[in-house]
Amino acid sequence: MSTKAAAETLAACKPWTREEIAARAARDIPEGWYVNVGIGIPVLLPNYIPPEREVIIQSENGILGMGPSPPDDKINRWLINASKKYVTLVPGGSYVHHADSFAMIRGGHLDLCVLGSFQVAENGDFANWTSAGDDMPSVGGAMDLAAGAKAIWLLMDHTTKNGDSKVMRRCTYPLTAVGAAKRVYTNLAVLDITDNGFAVRDLAPGLTFEALQDVTDAPLHLTN
Repeated sequence: MSTKAAAETLAACKPWTREEIAARAARDIPEGWYVNVGIGIPVLLPNYIPPEREVIIQSENGILGMGPSPPDDKINRWLINASKKYVTLVPGGSYVHHADSFAMIRGGHLDLCVLGSFQVAENGDFANWTSAGDDMPSVGGAMDLAAGAKAIWLLMDHTTKNGDSKVMRRCTYPLTAVGAAKRVYTNLAVLDITDNGFAVRDLAPGLTFEALQDVTDAPLHLTN
């Protein structure tokens, strides 16, 4: 996974943008699911929920029924999500106390949590709260979400700016959760985490399986 290999792979394809990663994940969320979205790329996801599909977005600061980002001339400066981004409230949405929001999370009432991540391992371990060399911040609500949600999807870049893989055999950063992640959406691929490791579900336009493996630390296999 050299910087040269990563550069050649990216030059040979059209990586998905952050917005396209969020849109790709949004299309896969089933009707009627209750979903929490984390910081980073996941905050874009509510903007791309298909309008004909009912997906209830929960924000840990106390919103149930969060909508997409507002136009600049429609901002309610009192209405923000857990990432401190301006959001909207869908018809029928509600505000709840912070403690009640975490009761939803810890009580197993979320079908899905979509998080950003620094690394993910082939067994579903992931690390998204600190990287080596950083000051140690608080893990925040990510650990609660990883334990409480029925499924965890990760939205992230496939490699670092230096070309190092973030899709790993084993994580090298402090873990957020063990064996929790079920699917990964990167700028290069969509990967399911199976008993056999990473299974490639989709590839960015122009990218081959072999080129993806060249910039991925963990072994990959194709879905049946």
